[in-house]
Amino acid sequence: MTTYPTSLGTSTADEIRLLGQDLTGDLMGRVGFGELAFWLVAMRRPTAGEVRVFESVLVALADHGFTPTAIAARLTYLSAPDSLQGALAAGLLGGGSRFLGVTEDCGQFLHAVLDDLGEDLPTDDAGWDAVALDAVRRTKEAGRYVPGLGHPVHKQGDPRTPVLVGIAEEEGLRGPHLRLFEAVGRVHDQVLGRRLPLNGAGVCGAALADLGLPVEMLRGFALLARCAGLLGQLAEERRRPIGMDAYLAVDRNAEYVDPTS
Repeated sequence: MTTYPTSLGTSTADEIRLLGQDLTGDLMGRVGFGELAFWLVAMRRPTAGEVRVFESVLVALADHGFTPTAIAARLTYLSAPDSLQGALAAGLLGGGSRFLGVTEDCGQFLHAVLDDLGEDLPTDDAGWDAVALDAVRRTKEAGRYVPGLGHPVHKQGDPRTPVLVGIAEEEGLRGPHLRLFEAVGRVHDQVLGRRLPLNGAGVCGAALADLGLPVEMLRGFALLARCAGLLGQLAEERRRPIGMDAYLAVDRNAEYVDPTS
């Protein structure tokens, strides 16, 4: 018979195995969910320090209030209360270039710059600043935005950014992606002509990339975090619903506009 190789989960009538471990004997009650999520993707068990940084990222991205993803989930639940999975999926589908997807976009941006450097990495802030200045300049000249800059609410600074950098530093995991991201924060105004905050989604992407996680998968970790937040939003929608009010506020204030005017 044809076989289908996997390094993840398998089961028999008597046993469930995951990552080569006995699920009930080796993992349940011994491995936290964040640690397991890391392990499932990286195919290696993270250190305690890596788990702390990784779970800090998950906490940072879990919920930000009535964001478009949360509103989409709540309104879908209003329309189809029999489909919790549909409401949850509706919120997750909104994770894109403006919300949540910045985590992956920033990680990929930083990783591409570092790839161009090869082994010749800067050894001090001045060196990182020079690399960041060139990267920001080239990005602007290409007509693209620098991911990880700016925030619609935290105009003077995203409170998550320095905390996550500090946690990574404490764990010895403040690597080249974070150092380059910090340098972008120091120099971008020289090119863009204005100072913007380094946002939390961007710093999360830098931190995840420094953990060695594949940059093509970083949006998945943001969605993993937001899944918990959306579940909380839907639980609150059951307790204190606002979906109907949100719908009526828009619907009852809709005003027809002649498309030719």
